[in-house]
Amino acid sequence: MSNFFSEFGGLTRRDFIRRGANSLALATLAPSLLGSRAFAADLGKPEKTELTIGFIPLTDCASVVMAFELGLFKKYGLDVTLSKEASWAAVRDKLVMGQLDAAHVLYGLMYGAHLGIGSQKKDMAVLMGLNHNGQAITLSKKLLDAGISDGATLKKAVAKKDREFTFAQTFPTGTHAMWLNYWLAANEIDPINDVKCITIPPPQMVANMRVGNMDGYCVGEPWNARAVFDRIGYTAITSQAMWKNHPEKVLGTTQDFVHKNPNTSRALIAAVLEASEYIDAMSNRAKVSELIGGKAYVNAAPEVILGRMQGEYEDGKGGKWKDSNFMKFYDDGLVNYPFLSHGIWFLTQQRRWGLIKQDIDYAAVARQINQIDLYVEVAKQLGVSVPANPMLTETLFDGSVFDPTKPSDYVKSFKIRSA
Repeated sequence: MSNFFSEFGGLTRRDFIRRGANSLALATLAPSLLGSRAFAADLGKPEKTELTIGFIPLTDCASVVMAFELGLFKKYGLDVTLSKEASWAAVRDKLVMGQLDAAHVLYGLMYGAHLGIGSQKKDMAVLMGLNHNGQAITLSKKLLDAGISDGATLKKAVAKKDREFTFAQTFPTGTHAMWLNYWLAANEIDPINDVKCITIPPPQMVANMRVGNMDGYCVGEPWNARAVFDRIGYTAITSQAMWKNHPEKVLGTTQDFVHKNPNTSRALIAAVLEASEYIDAMSNRAKVSELIGGKAYVNAAPEVILGRMQGEYEDGKGGKWKDSNFMKFYDDGLVNYPFLSHGIWFLTQQRRWGLIKQDIDYAAVARQINQIDLYVEVAKQLGVSVPANPMLTETLFDGSVFDPTKPSDYVKSFKIRSA
């Protein structure tokens, strides 16, 4: 029995019993909290009921975790096991090999796997978005002590070429690599040629910064807040300051899974949609932060998670502010709808940095991956609003305008690029 608790994220027997009791209480409350509308949904009998869903210890795994803890997977006929993974590479490989049925996963990772960038090519499927906003770029407190307080002062330091600067992201085709590259380039630092970029799993970022293995990193919460809390780093910029309401993680699977299990896929969407709505109620966020902070999930103090979940930011260099564009999980369904333009944007950045070697039919790839029709079926049955247009024009913090109908022109508009 002791081995069981050791494998279950290091929980003690008492912790496990307490957690089970809390989960039962949440599951009992879920229908009254969420309303009865979903009980009328006719999504069809799931073809596969026993599922394994992967996640990485990050705040934005919350919608998958809460769908489990609130009993929403069971509500839709699914017997789900959550699998805490060590790295995004492990998530990708297990999805491709079928060891995971679905996962909380980086948006760009899904597109990279679909195109076979750095791995076996596998047709992938994005069922829905999981969150917007809530990532950041953290720089070492040692840089701040040396007078490097922002992108402009970092540029001057890098230009001296008196030492090598190292930055970490979480996966080469993932969101954090794209945010980091974009921010560096916007500050006239070439992320390919001017600095060294390495890959570090999210939960290992803080420990690696503490021992001086990198000058900065881009990752999801709570690992930016943790660096500030531990006084070893400061927030240079949040991802929402770069792109308001940007896409981040998705509920991902393979196209094989969707084709074989369309009803199961609908049930997954429905359960996570309900959980997403639950989390977006500010009154629930303290409880959510406490629960996902447990050893079985994120393994971080609830107070480290909760602040930024509520939009309360402290940057580690004296700045504090209330951010209305904090991490969102639902936002009346805008977070969850799999916009084609979001996928196209990630493809343009992968092309920009040479991960895609030539122009492709960007929109066609996005249509293959993003399961819009499936999502819309579920959303309509649950009474969730659905946007009229799957293509959005966006303006990022550097003033660049992304028109998803002209992706090749967008790539060529950047002064710093590898393509």
